[in-house]
Parts: sequence; C-alpha cells; structure tokens
Amino acid sequence: MRRAQTLRTWLEYLRQTERLATIEKQVSLQYELAAVTKKLDGVKAAFFKQVEDYSIPVVSGICSTREQFAEAMETDPYDVIRRFTDAVASPLPCKQVGNDEAPVKENIIREDIDLMRLLPIPVHHEKDAGNYLTAALFIVRDPVTRKQNVSIHRLQVTGKNRLGALLLPRHTYHLYKQAESAGRALECAIVIGVDPLTMLASQASTPFGVDELEIAGALRGEPLEVVRCETVDIDVPAFAEIVLEGKILPHVREPEGPFGEFPKYYGPRSDKEVVEIMAITHRHQPIFYTIVPAGYEHLLLGGIPREASLLQSIKQTVPGVKAVHMSLGGTCRYHAIVSILKRNEGEGKNAILAALANSFDIKHVVVVDEDVDIFNMEEVEWAIATRFQAERDLVAVHGAQGSKLDPSTDEGVGSKLGFDCTIPLDSEPMRYLRIKIPQYEGINLEDYL
Repeated sequence: MRRAQTLRTWLEYLRQTERLATIEKQVSLQYELAAVTKKLDGVKAAFFKQVEDYSIPVVSGICSTREQFAEAMETDPYDVIRRFTDAVASPLPCKQVGNDEAPVKENIIREDIDLMRLLPIPVHHEKDAGNYLTAALFIVRDPVTRKQNVSIHRLQVTGKNRLGALLLPRHTYHLYKQAESAGRALECAIVIGVDPLTMLASQASTPFGVDELEIAGALRGEPLEVVRCETVDIDVPAFAEIVLEGKILPHVREPEGPFGEFPKYYGPRSDKEVVEIMAITHRHQPIFYTIVPAGYEHLLLGGIPREASLLQSIKQTVPGVKAVHMSLGGTCRYHAIVSILKRNEGEGKNAILAALANSFDIKHVVVVDEDVDIFNMEEVEWAIATRFQAERDLVAVHGAQGSKLDPSTDEGVGSKLGFDCTIPLDSEPMRYLRIKIPQYEGINLEDYL
C-alpha cells in the first residue's frame, strides 16, 4: 500500500518515522490546539487524542516540509515540481465505488445537524471571528459538463448547520454565479481528512473543467476511489474521514471574518456566501483534520502548485529556466526565485516579466544563474549582494494589481520589483569565479574528530 494512499496510511508512516507527536493531554479548541501545532511546525505532525469533550481526535501539520510532500509522492524534493506538472498534464479518471466499499459511508447523519456539537472545529488566531474549517476540500459539479471542481476555502461556522464561505472569483465562484443567476442553489460537498497528495492536487492551477481529483489520481499513480454523496450529486473520496453535504444558497450573504490568513495578517470581515449543510457522513472513529493558517503546511500547499504553474509560464519566454521557488518568507505567494541557464543577455529581465505576468500575487522576483541553490536563502541573498546593481539590474513596475491581503498595497494596487542577479555573459572568467576548497565534498569529519 502506498504511504499516502489515505490520511490514515500517511499518519501511520509519520508514526513509524517518528514524525507524529501524540498529545495525550486534553486541549482546548480555543487557541491551545493551534498553539501546540505551531510549536511543532516543520518538525512533527500533532495528533490530539483529547480535544475538550469530543470523542473525535484532531490532527494537524501532516505535511509541513517540502521533503514530506516529496515522500508522499515517493520521490525526492527536486523532482516534486516535475511530478506535479506531469500529473496536471495527464489526469487519471477516478474509480467509482459503492457505499459498501466506501468507509466514509460507515455513518450517515441526516437529522439534527449541529456542526459544533458533532465536530471539534478550532479557533486558530486571536482575532478570528469564530470556529473555522481550514483543511476541507470544497467540491462542486458543473451541471453541463458533469466535471467537478475541487478547491479549499475558509469556512466559518455561523450557525448550527451554516457556514460562511470566502469564494474568490475562480472556478467555484463562476459555477455558483451561474446557479445564482438562475435562482438555484449550488450543491457542494465539504471533505475533511484526505491524504496529502489529494490536498495538494486541489490547489492545481488548471483550465476550467479539469477535475482536481483526477490530478490526485495521477499523483498517486492509481485512480482515486470516489463514492456518490447521499443528498447531493457530488463524488467524494471514498476513504475520506468526514464529508459535509450541502448547498451554497442563492442571493444570501452573511457576515464572515475577520480571519488570520497566509500573509500573517487578518482578512477583513464582510458579507460572504452561505453554505447550508444537509447531511454528514463519516468513518467509524473519524479523525478531524485542521490546518493552522500561515503555518508551513498552509504555505506549501499553496506554493508547490504555484511553482509548477510558474515554471511552465517562464519556460515559454525563457527556455533555459531550470527551477523556481516560492519562498516561505514570501508566504509562498509574493516572492519568486528563478534559476536560469542564461544564453542571451536580457533573459534575466524577461524571466522577471514572465514571472510577474504569471500571477498578480507575485510581488518580488529574483533571477539567478543555475549555480545558485534557490532553495537556500543564504545563497539567494549572496547572489543579490554580489551580482546585482540596481542601476542596471532592477526592474520596477508601479501601479500594478497585487494581493488585497498585502496590507502595504492600496486596496491591492502597488509596486513590483525584479532583481536580475545573473552574471554578464562577457564578464572576465575570474571576476565571478566562486571560491572552492578541493576535496571539501569528500571530507568525512568522523575521520578527523
């Protein structure tokens, strides 16, 4: 069985490799659970056995390093982007199974839906408006093509069976507006507790009409097993822990937020779309999964798919692009580091322009030669320090659309910068020659100490 076949197989793999911290002490949903998870961020996943008076355990931080995502793919970190790009290009159709083959159907609840009574949904940050689902796949179906769309949205519990949803103007929002204009609700399924590759696939940048569950199958190397919901026409992963079945109500908006977001600031309160939950299905002894916003897990889930999209975009302009990195310090959204094999002068600046055009979120771009390790920020800073002169190497664009969650912008409008840190092709051979100690790589300190 593949290590990332289900959430449970992945947690067992983390346990076997001593990267799962089991917390026996009872913890509160109000900040304490998030605080302990944050303390373990990038080190171990946190498995909470006793959360207030709930019988359901909570897990968080299940994939908080690039290396762990590589392990889930059963490859190395340098191959992650290629593998992800190949999966996006060649989705694998899902395998439909019946209720008797789907553990998520072991328990079906249709009456007396009370989300906070049934599920341990945390409050993460000090000024958050309430309890939030942060790690749930949000699945809707196009009624015309029958293709599904999978995404992740912040979902605030606003009533016994109601959620306030932030729907950005992307594929799910497009389908919702079509339904709303016809006076119809849009059916949805909210899936909690899947393997890390299915989570990662949900963040793929794809054309409208691509089912991200099929990308998940391609990443896994085998079709993802799905089962039809009880009350809505949606297929969900059969081995998920919990599924909420519902609909986005037409012409209804209710206050949602504030909420601590990926830039480590709060997204503001405003009137948002509303989801009404009609049924819940779950496995025996389900595990609730939450992501602490702005933690490494959250940032990497957004960053790795963006890197795949960015690499493809730049390659159309600069064929010699070797790798890209959306850095953690830039919240895996705002800062892009690009490695190229420069063959012509000006390609560094072309790579900057191509990166800025890829996503309005990107604010600063650093382009370096392929001898610089773009995943080592000390190396990147060294390249800026020794290969960059603002007079000739700086690209500045003002009055450009950026992220509205960046508080330094004017309602999302601001400046963008590019740093061309590539070596001039006609430079003297010794001018930029990196110092090197012969035999350094072959030295084993244990032979000397």
